[in-house]
Amino acid sequence: MAEEVTVRRATRDRHDAMVALVRDGFDGVEALAERLRVSPSTIRRDLSQLQRQGRIARTYGGALAPDVFHERPFTESQRLNPGAKAAIAAVAVELVTPQATVFLDAGTTCLALARLLVDRGPLTVVTRGLEAASLLSRAPAIDVVITGGRVQPLSHGVIGPLASLALDRFRFDVAFLGADAIHPVRGLGEPTVEETWVKEQAAARADQVAVLADSSKLDQPAPAWLDIEPPWTVVTDEAIPADALDQLEGRGVRVRTA
Repeated sequence: MAEEVTVRRATRDRHDAMVALVRDGFDGVEALAERLRVSPSTIRRDLSQLQRQGRIARTYGGALAPDVFHERPFTESQRLNPGAKAAIAAVAVELVTPQATVFLDAGTTCLALARLLVDRGPLTVVTRGLEAASLLSRAPAIDVVITGGRVQPLSHGVIGPLASLALDRFRFDVAFLGADAIHPVRGLGEPTVEETWVKEQAAARADQVAVLADSSKLDQPAPAWLDIEPPWTVVTDEAIPADALDQLEGRGVRVRTA
């Protein structure tokens, strides 16, 4: 019995130390294993248990503290939840009517939608995402406009006054927005105020706003927030928690699940 108590205490202490290391920026399995002097397989088991407890959030090859904002590079984001993103895109594309003018945000879920828009022309697509613009430019029935401005090095999204000037010239049938975080009260979370400003302008010029975000984005931290006036739509996956669904719908936000 005493030995079992000792093992549990050692596991608890290791978990506490792991959470502290993640908060300090040690987010890879190998780095955590080296610091804690255990095997990578033990680290992976611990990370899974800590994720179930809500103490950390898993990433590709590691973890992050859920109350610490971490902007992922575009290439890393592409590897996360690809099935959910494809399913979300399949639901979102049904909001696009023939010959529509569409705003398409930067980000990997919006890029999944861009892949489906290739065969939906004729359309006009205004985007601030470099990958989406490159992909859609090869579709003969789609008129692609990329907003000008400064390119964000991690998200590959365009921001700044030039993007604002471009958006001033358009009216959108639907604006598809991405988000680093979604909160039932705060709205959309982003790394910078400049990114919330571009999204706010696109939303203000759209007859319909749809936010594309898998359920892992719910209730995450973010440095800057944009509260869009309902009604707007969240397209997410079926793993959305019931309490978050109730809160969103209680605010007048429409929720579509893939």
